[in-house]
Amino acid sequence: MQLLGIDLGSSSIKVSVIDAETGNCLSSATYPEKEMSIKAEQPGWAEQDPEIWWKNVTIAIKQVLKHPLVITDTIEAIGISYQMHGLVLVDKHYKIVRPSIIWCDSRAVDYGKKAFSEIGKEKCLTQLLNSPGNFTASKLKWVKENEPQIYRGIHKIMLPGDFIAMKLTGEINTTLSGLSEGIFWDFKHNKLADFLLDYYGFENSLLPDQVPTFSLQGQILESVARDLGLSSGVKVTYRAGDQPNNAFSLNVLNPGEVAATAGTSGVVYGVSEEVKYDPESRVNSFAHVNYTHEKARIGVLLCINGTGILNAWLKHQVGNQDLTYEEMNRKAAGVPIGSGGLCILPFGNGAERMLENIDLGCRILNLNFNIHKQEHLFRAAQEGIVFAFKYGMDILEGLGIKPSIIRAGKANMFLSSLFRDALSTLTGVATELFDTDGSVGAARGAGVGVGYYKSFGDAFQGLNKIEEIHPDLSTQVYYQEAYDRWKQYLLRLLK
Repeated sequence: MQLLGIDLGSSSIKVSVIDAETGNCLSSATYPEKEMSIKAEQPGWAEQDPEIWWKNVTIAIKQVLKHPLVITDTIEAIGISYQMHGLVLVDKHYKIVRPSIIWCDSRAVDYGKKAFSEIGKEKCLTQLLNSPGNFTASKLKWVKENEPQIYRGIHKIMLPGDFIAMKLTGEINTTLSGLSEGIFWDFKHNKLADFLLDYYGFENSLLPDQVPTFSLQGQILESVARDLGLSSGVKVTYRAGDQPNNAFSLNVLNPGEVAATAGTSGVVYGVSEEVKYDPESRVNSFAHVNYTHEKARIGVLLCINGTGILNAWLKHQVGNQDLTYEEMNRKAAGVPIGSGGLCILPFGNGAERMLENIDLGCRILNLNFNIHKQEHLFRAAQEGIVFAFKYGMDILEGLGIKPSIIRAGKANMFLSSLFRDALSTLTGVATELFDTDGSVGAARGAGVGVGYYKSFGDAFQGLNKIEEIHPDLSTQVYYQEAYDRWKQYLLRLLK
């Protein structure tokens, strides 16, 4: 049997096919080659067209199926990973009624703050585990208040992965994990958060039916199968947001285990067996992929919106068309720790939850025209991202989640030796890098959902660790000094 995984990001789509027996990745494809655009008509807004996602998914699938090792007739299940917290709206004909308001859009912050205040902090945190904040439910409230004609035409709301599953199968459904990430789930009573729906004035019928994360969620439409070159019997059997799925892809399923990623956004994701929440809502808690009513597995998620997107911005705006990320990393590595006093706060991608939903913007501090060059900017950016990780991990530690090891895929910012060495050295925690990614994890999830793997352990027999990075004690003091300066600037701006 072969398994297909889709990873829907905000920058690109990645699709992989794995051999179910060995767990080896047979073929992968990423599309488009350049980052997908994000439309921002006003400051703090971020939208994408879901039909563009679907178009790119179909192109990536067709590319991956061309590999000679891929035998399409043996592909029996599809798993989907997707960018979290987005709002997708369709009418009764399953047509998109407006662009998706995606994860880094901050227009709904004030609606979430008002709900948090009027419903009550204790009720929200003990039952939702979060403030309604800027999550999917609050985004829907924004549409209801500001685009009433569009709101009246909504048949169902979905998360981005639900939309891709709908395009594949013609069925609209979602998962408990997805409902929790949208802040639609009441953990105290293990049901839809009726009190929040009532407060926002939403009908329960707007929400899709619920299916288990690992289960038969629909069968691919014959017309779609013909277009893609797949068999009509292929099933969608797994679905999860990108961060729970990233943790799953790294076999992070149990209390104390921590996964990290540093793509467009950066995340540290720890698993707890307690129903945990942050009283200040700087980090967020959602149902993990293996959460059950009987056995709680809560993913505690620290998100930093501005990480890889800062590196990409520098590449396009400060570098040149031919400059590669590898060259940027090499230039940055030639600059001493501390970047010659140059300091970058990487918060230019919308409101930051770990800063209590403040949209601080990116700040470049201490720029000296006589000293600093292109390479100083590149290093200060990577150090600033590492410092943001450290700041957030200190918040997690205050909640009782202190990693003994960080697991990550060798991708995105973790391709930079400067970044991964600085992260391990400053935090004092070793980092394990694995040859996996979200699309491969989604494929493994599909194998669990279709019943091929009888346990999670079976699904990860082919997971290979490729590198381990340990803290460099000889440079730790220099990174700590640079971090302390960075933190002082941040705290002044937050006053």
